[in-house]
Amino acid sequence: MNKSTANFLIACCLVVNAVIWANPAPRGACGRGVCPPATPMVSKPMVSKPMAAKPVVAKPAMAGSGVAKTNVAGSGVAVASLASSPRLNLILPRGVQRGQTQTLEFVGERLGDAQEIFFYSPGFQVQSIEMVDNNRIKAVVAVAADVPVGRHIAQVRTATGISDYRPFWVNQLAAVAEVEPNNDLASAQVIPLNVVVDGVVTNEDVDYYAVQCQQGQRLSVEVVAMRLGSFLFDPYIAILDADRFELAVSDDSALAAQDGVCSVQIPSDGTYYILVRESSFGGNDQCRYQLHVGDFPRPTAVYPAGGPLGQTVQLQYLGDALGVFSSELTLPTTADENFLVHAADARGQAPSGLAFRLSELPNALEAEPNNEVATATPIDFPAAVNGVISEDKDQDYFRFTAKQGQVWDIEVYGRRIRSGLDPVMHLLKADGTYLVGNDDARGPDPYLRWTVPEDGDYILWIHDHLNRGRNDFVYRVEFQAVKPSLTIEIPRIEQFGQYRQTIFVPRGGRFGTLLLGNRVNFGGELVLETEGLPAGIGVEAQPMAANLNQMPVVFTAAEDAPIGGQLLTLSARHADPAQAIRGQFRNSADFVLGEPNNSKYITGEVQQLAIAVVEKLPFRIEIQQPQSPLVHNGTKDIRVIVHRDEGFSGNIHVEFPFRSPGVGTRGNIQIPPDQTEGLYPLNAAGNAQVGSWPIYAIGMSDVGGPAWSSSQLATLEVAAPYVTMEIPRAGCEQGETVLVPCKINHVTAFSGEATAQLFGLPPNCEVETLKFTSETEEIVFRIKTSADTNAGKHRGVFCQVTIPVNGESVVANAGSFELQVDVPLPKEEPPAAPPAETPPAEAPPAEAPPPPVEKPLSRLEKLRLEAKKN
Repeated sequence: MNKSTANFLIACCLVVNAVIWANPAPRGACGRGVCPPATPMVSKPMVSKPMAAKPVVAKPAMAGSGVAKTNVAGSGVAVASLASSPRLNLILPRGVQRGQTQTLEFVGERLGDAQEIFFYSPGFQVQSIEMVDNNRIKAVVAVAADVPVGRHIAQVRTATGISDYRPFWVNQLAAVAEVEPNNDLASAQVIPLNVVVDGVVTNEDVDYYAVQCQQGQRLSVEVVAMRLGSFLFDPYIAILDADRFELAVSDDSALAAQDGVCSVQIPSDGTYYILVRESSFGGNDQCRYQLHVGDFPRPTAVYPAGGPLGQTVQLQYLGDALGVFSSELTLPTTADENFLVHAADARGQAPSGLAFRLSELPNALEAEPNNEVATATPIDFPAAVNGVISEDKDQDYFRFTAKQGQVWDIEVYGRRIRSGLDPVMHLLKADGTYLVGNDDARGPDPYLRWTVPEDGDYILWIHDHLNRGRNDFVYRVEFQAVKPSLTIEIPRIEQFGQYRQTIFVPRGGRFGTLLLGNRVNFGGELVLETEGLPAGIGVEAQPMAANLNQMPVVFTAAEDAPIGGQLLTLSARHADPAQAIRGQFRNSADFVLGEPNNSKYITGEVQQLAIAVVEKLPFRIEIQQPQSPLVHNGTKDIRVIVHRDEGFSGNIHVEFPFRSPGVGTRGNIQIPPDQTEGLYPLNAAGNAQVGSWPIYAIGMSDVGGPAWSSSQLATLEVAAPYVTMEIPRAGCEQGETVLVPCKINHVTAFSGEATAQLFGLPPNCEVETLKFTSETEEIVFRIKTSADTNAGKHRGVFCQVTIPVNGESVVANAGSFELQVDVPLPKEEPPAAPPAETPPAEAPPAEAPPPPVEKPLSRLEKLRLEAKKN
C-alpha cells in the first residue's frame, strides 16, 4: 500500500471514529495543528469536567495589592495597553501534577500585557506572571492536591482583552520527559511504574518504554493525545513482552475516543515494553502526548451508569485487567451534566474519569435472565433503567405500567457515556405487539417522545445495533416527564473560533453583544439576570421577545471602573416569575478539527462568562437616537457618531448586529480616518414586525490589534406606512407622454409637505417630483418618453414617498405598477385612386341611421386624451 492510500484510509478511520466516539454534545481546533488566532469554537467537555462547579479567577499574588495589575518581569516598566484582542493557542506543558507548584507557559498572540489567569475550576493559585515576549507569558501556578484529575480549562485576561480558553491536563502521577533515542526495543527508555511520560511523536517516529513487572501484577497504560485538545494526533499504543509479542493494543477506544487504553495482568516476571506511535506512522513536533504507565486501576465502565442526586450508591467498575471491583459513592445534591466518577483502589487512581449520569430518578437494575418478553425485569415506573449487554445476542427486556395520556421523553445513554454499546430501543405492548422504536435520534443513542396510548403494562427492549455484547457494554434509560429548559449563549462571530464570545468593556466605554436564548418545551419573553457583575460594570438590555431567540445586550463601564475581571454565572429567566423557568450561560469551543469538512474531534464547554474591564480606548461610538420610524417597505439611515481622542485617526469598521424581524441591512460600513460619522442604511420588508426595538452598533479599529467599542442601546420604531398608493397599469408609444394617476390611501396623519418620486423607469424617460399633504387624495405623474425609450413591459416601476416627521425623513415605497411602452405602428400610404366609371343611376336617398349614444369617458381616458393633445 502506498503512503497516499494509507493516509486516505487513516483519514476515513478517523472520520468513522469521530462520528462513533465523539461527544454528542456539540461543538474544536483546527486541521493538524494548534488553532490559529481566529480558529477556536462550542460543546460540552468530552472528558474531565471538574466535580466542583464553582469557577476560580487566579490572580498573581502580590503584597499590598488587591488588583490584578503587575509589572512584567524584566520589562522595567508597568504594563501598558500593548495590544487588543489577545489570542491563546496552547498551554505548556500539556499536563501538570496536582499538589505541586508548576510553571505554565501560555502561547498565543498579543499576550504581553497579561494580568490574570481565569481557571474554570477551583484549586489553582497564580503566584506570578512573567512576560517572555508579546506572544508568550509564564505563570507560576500552585495546583491543590484535591483538584480532580483530567481536563481543565484556562484563559488569559490582559489589560486590553480576554483570550480564547484552552485545555490542559491535571495528573495524579509525577511526570518524566521522553529521552531520545528510544525508537526500538534495544534503546527503549527505562521508566519506573506510576509515572506520566511527556513525549512527542515526530514523522515515522516510534517511541518505546521499558518497565519491570511481576507476575500477577496489573499493568495499565493510557495515552492522552487527541484529548489534549491542541492537535489532530491519533495515537496507537501497545504492550509487548520481552519476545515482542503484543499482550494488548489500542488505537481508538470507547472510553477515550481517538486515544488508547490498555490494561493487562502480567503473566510472568520480567521486562515489558510500551510502544507509542501515530496510527499511520505520521507525526510532527506538534504531536504531543502524555503516557500514563503504572499499576493503577483502569476500568472501562461503571455500573450503574448513573444515580439519584444526594444518595449513596454502590458502584461496580468493569473492564479492569484484574476483574470487577466495587466502591461506594455519595452523589452531589445538584445536577452536573459533566459529572465524572474517578475509579481508585489501593494501587492508585485512573488517569481519567468515567461519565456518570446524575438525575432525580431512582435506579432500576436489570435482573438476568431477561432476554425475552416473558422474563422481562419488572420496574417501578418512572425510573432510570440500568443494564449491561454482556454477551453477543444479549437482549434486555423490562416491564413497566403506564397510564393513558402520559407523555415521556425517553433517553438512552450508551455512546454518550463512553460505552462501547450502540444501543437500539423499542417499546412493545405487554403481549409483545410492537409499538415504536428508535436507533440514533441522539447521535449514536436513541430517543423517543412517547404518549402512552392506554392504561396497562408495556415492555422496554434494548439491544446492540449489531447484536454484539461485552462485559462493559453498559447503558442507562431515563424516562423523564416533558419539562422546559433554557440555556443562553453568545453566537459565534468566527466559524471555528471564540472571538468576541467574552465581554471586555473599555473604561468609560461600552461593549455590545448578542445573547441567544435556547428555549426547549416552552415559549414567552426572557429577562436577563445580571447579579454579580464586576465593580463599575452596568448592563443595558430589554426582554427577549417571545418570537425571537436573540437579544442585544450592551455592557457599560464607568470612567473609574477598576481594571480587572471574573468568571460570571450569567443567567436568564422567563419574564413571568410564576413560570419558574431559568437557565444559565454556556459557551462551546472547538479544540481539534479534521477531515472531512472540519469534523469536530475534540470540543469543550464552559458554563461561566468571562467578563472584564479593560484599558480605555482612544475612540468611542454612539448612535444618534432616531426621531422617526422605519416603515414597511421603507429605508432609514442610522447616524453613527465617532468620538476620537486627540491624535487618533484610525479607520472605524462598524457593524449592526441586531435587526428586528423583517429589518435588513448591509454587513458593515467604514468610517474613514478623516470623518467622525457615518450613515448605516436599514430597510424594512412589507411584513416587518411593528414595535419598538433595541438597536446598537459596534465599531472596531486597530489599536495594536482589533479593539471594539459599542454604542448605547438605542430604540428603533418599526411602523406601518404613512401612506400607500393605488397605481393602475399605464402604457403609451415611444415618444408619447403618459399620465399616471395615483390614488393616495392615508394610514397615519402627518404634517407638512411630502414628496413622491418614480423610480425604476426605463432609460430616456422624464418625470417630475410631485408634492402632497395629508389632505391630498390623488396625484398624477406625467411620464415623457422618447423615441429611444426601451420598448416592452417595465414591471419594476415604483413610487417612493418622503415624509417629514420630527425633523427627519420617513422614506418608503408606497406602491408599484407596470409601464408598457410600445413601438409606434408604421404609417400607411394612401391607396391609388381607382379609374373613373360611369356613374350608376341615382337611387333614392337612404334613411340616415340614428346618431350613436356617446359613452362617458373615464378619468384615465380623459387624462390620456389630454396628454395626446399636448
